[in-house]
Amino acid sequence: MLYYLFTYLDKAYNVPGAGMFQFISFRAALATIFSLFISLIYGKRIINYLRAKQIGETVRELGLEGQMAKTGTPTMGGLIILGALLIPTLLFAKILNIYILLMLFVTIWLGLIGFLDDYIKVFRKNKEGLAGRFKIIGQVVAGLVVGSVLYFNEGIVIRERVPERRTELRTSTLTAFEQVKDHNKKFKKTPEKSTKTTIPFFKNNEFDYAVLLKWIGDDYRKYAWLIFIPMVIFVITAISNGANLTDGMDGLATGTSAVIAATLGLLAWVSGNIVFADYLNIMYIPNTGELVVFIFALVGACVGFLWYNSYPAQIFMGDTGSLALGGIIAALAIMIRKELLIPILCGIFIAENLSVVIQVFYFKYTRKRTGEGKRIFLMAPLHHHYQKKGYPEPKIVMRFLIIGIALALASIITLKIR
Repeated sequence: MLYYLFTYLDKAYNVPGAGMFQFISFRAALATIFSLFISLIYGKRIINYLRAKQIGETVRELGLEGQMAKTGTPTMGGLIILGALLIPTLLFAKILNIYILLMLFVTIWLGLIGFLDDYIKVFRKNKEGLAGRFKIIGQVVAGLVVGSVLYFNEGIVIRERVPERRTELRTSTLTAFEQVKDHNKKFKKTPEKSTKTTIPFFKNNEFDYAVLLKWIGDDYRKYAWLIFIPMVIFVITAISNGANLTDGMDGLATGTSAVIAATLGLLAWVSGNIVFADYLNIMYIPNTGELVVFIFALVGACVGFLWYNSYPAQIFMGDTGSLALGGIIAALAIMIRKELLIPILCGIFIAENLSVVIQVFYFKYTRKRTGEGKRIFLMAPLHHHYQKKGYPEPKIVMRFLIIGIALALASIITLKIR
């Protein structure tokens, strides 16, 4: 909202400094600072309120060291993250931007589903929470909305061809913003409605989902939504569940999400800027640069929440936060057409998800074959396997974060290594 206010003040009254709100970098920095302070300042108040209302976690006995000491720790801390994310976004982003509107929907929708799950656990004293099928339905609805809008909305194009000949960035006193405007004046842009995405580590690295339907005939592109929308649903559901499973140790899901979000912020920055996209020879996606404001508000919210969620945690995010974080990350990756980077960038989430799937499948398979179920891991998700092996919780979290940072760096270098 402040963007529109200061744009008006700049044009109508030439107010000194009002023009700064034209710069995404400036608004992203403000969003980060505000989200950090909101989570730090109001986080403590929310924790005290939840404690007073005895809204605490009931931890099942799984034979893990120090586990029962966590019983009674306030949960629903995802409310801190969501509040610290939504308020700066509404203040500093162009809220009429279609990508921002979509991200607001995903955040609120999945946050509500997670909140309902936590509510059932805490107030109804049902340890199982919301039935799994209802969570899946909610995630599918989120994916269906995101996929449909990205495919059918005429205002969304995934690339505008920049000139074949590279243009050198001027090193004069022109700002990056002025360079972009000058670049756009010189060269005609041709927006395309397409279902292309980026394949990491390959030259000419664009893949069109529509080609999977070539067997239909010449008009196969009209049915590309049959591939694109289910793909969006699958990615959002998988990563949302992956983040939910990762939320089992103090600071693990929060820290991992912050690293992933910061990486997506950089990728969104270069993908939404025609000059940087031309220089890096990557797909240019108009209007996605505005997502940088949202993403860095997310980073600030996660870092601020980590202040209270690091070991020993004063509050847990609960499904209110974890389901929303996973869905947000998945939707962001899809919007900037980097969803095929998810196996690398979200490697921690994927590993946690697969460990549960493998454990369950192998247990059922061996029970059917031998009459006695066997396990590959001492316990799933994966972080509990290492906890069972005797590793202290802070060491497991730190090592997972180090791996997450390494995976983030690997994702960034795909911009140049092809």
